[in-house]
Amino acid sequence: MIKKIFIFFCISIWGVSAQEIALLKYAGGGDWYANPTSLPNLAKFCNANISTKINPKIATVEAGSSMLFEYPFVHATGHGNIVFTDQEIINLRNYLFSGGFLHIDDNYGMNTYIQREIKRIFPDKNLVEIPANHPIFQQPFSFPNGLPKIHEHDKKPPQAFGIFIENKLVFLYTYETDLGDGWEDPEVHNDPKEMREKALKIGANIINYAFAE
Repeated sequence: MIKKIFIFFCISIWGVSAQEIALLKYAGGGDWYANPTSLPNLAKFCNANISTKINPKIATVEAGSSMLFEYPFVHATGHGNIVFTDQEIINLRNYLFSGGFLHIDDNYGMNTYIQREIKRIFPDKNLVEIPANHPIFQQPFSFPNGLPKIHEHDKKPPQAFGIFIENKLVFLYTYETDLGDGWEDPEVHNDPKEMREKALKIGANIINYAFAE
């Protein structure tokens, strides 16, 4: 049922923007604008490697805006507090139930706030850890061990959590990996080329899943 809604939604609302992505702007004091080069680099990598046509000039969208529904994939990151108003909660819930996909990547320090706000969006659901055999880790690039570790932070293992609606992953939360840092320009964090490629490849998998499902 949700796939039918998603297809109809893409045709009627997203139209020619069916492969556009956006950065989520939120309140609460967290730096939603962190990693400014990450999404443009991810878009370029996807266009070059998985045949997408994403505009590398990434739009910014607010959680309560009707413009949210123009983007099948929305990404958020930062280091601190994230707070949604009641109206934004409703808008995000409608977006996700309509076939949208939200990815939040903890850039370090967001976990407590994300857990709180996601419970507000989905009071009757719990975040579940996504197993390594899930399609998001299988194609187009293979990650047999699941989410890769990009930056150390607290030296905890990387984890991917999600919310599913009718067996479709609609919300992805990546924790203790910091994919966005791996997507940034090489000189920002001086990550080895192999590490950046690993981050970009798993990012391409996420984009591929969001667009294909």
